[in-house]
Amino acid sequence: MGEIHDTAARGFPLATQAYEQGRPTYPSAAAGRLERELHLRSGRVVLDLAAGTGKLTALLVGTRATVIAVEPVAEMRAALERALPGVTTYAGTAEAIPLDDSSVDAVTVGQAFHWFRGEEALAEIHRVLRPGGDLGIVFNVRDTSVPWVARLSEIMEPHRGDAPAQRTGAWREVFEQTPLFEPLHHAELSHVHHLTPDGVVARVASVSFIAALPDAEREAVLGEVRALVATDPDTRDRAQIELPYKTDVYWARSLEP
Repeated sequence: MGEIHDTAARGFPLATQAYEQGRPTYPSAAAGRLERELHLRSGRVVLDLAAGTGKLTALLVGTRATVIAVEPVAEMRAALERALPGVTTYAGTAEAIPLDDSSVDAVTVGQAFHWFRGEEALAEIHRVLRPGGDLGIVFNVRDTSVPWVARLSEIMEPHRGDAPAQRTGAWREVFEQTPLFEPLHHAELSHVHHLTPDGVVARVASVSFIAALPDAEREAVLGEVRALVATDPDTRDRAQIELPYKTDVYWARSLEP
């Protein structure tokens, strides 16, 4: 199995429970868009790559396509297997997918493409896709136009280090540099995750570069989050908090190399 980024390798094994508690699923409209654009239906095979704990995988099962999941982090893969025992899972990375050439009709990537070594990953995705196969990429992105969410990001970002950020858009450059896929199509959707105050703390704790911090530093960050939730006018004294997201859905069809 290929290597993954050091921050992901150190952080995600420690964050699996927080990931399940604090991360949202994807809106039904995003799942529907992937189902249509990737032609997911009975008789088709879809690979959910870097599947994590199965947030996106579970929605793919609903399309009646045959779903395969590949995830490098053993703890997250185990959580997926507990939640979705009918899904075939493999240890593997985007740069070394443990599947045969031309073995799937579609590949999905939820919340992960920015972690990949783009050129290697795109070549591997193209390899396992059947001719004319489809790639779908989806991200839930916190809506920082909302002041308290912007403050949440201000607490987190100083600790990012060299962990890649989806927001920069740098991950898209490989599609322009590597002529293996048609240009990316894009749709943006709104999404709201309803969380308890502890769920907001878990959302931050689920971030790899937060989970990978030394214990004292991590607890200080989470303490700042608790203080924000307890004092901000939009979150204080609330049993349920609305954490808004923008969900970006991308899709592209593979080309002959």
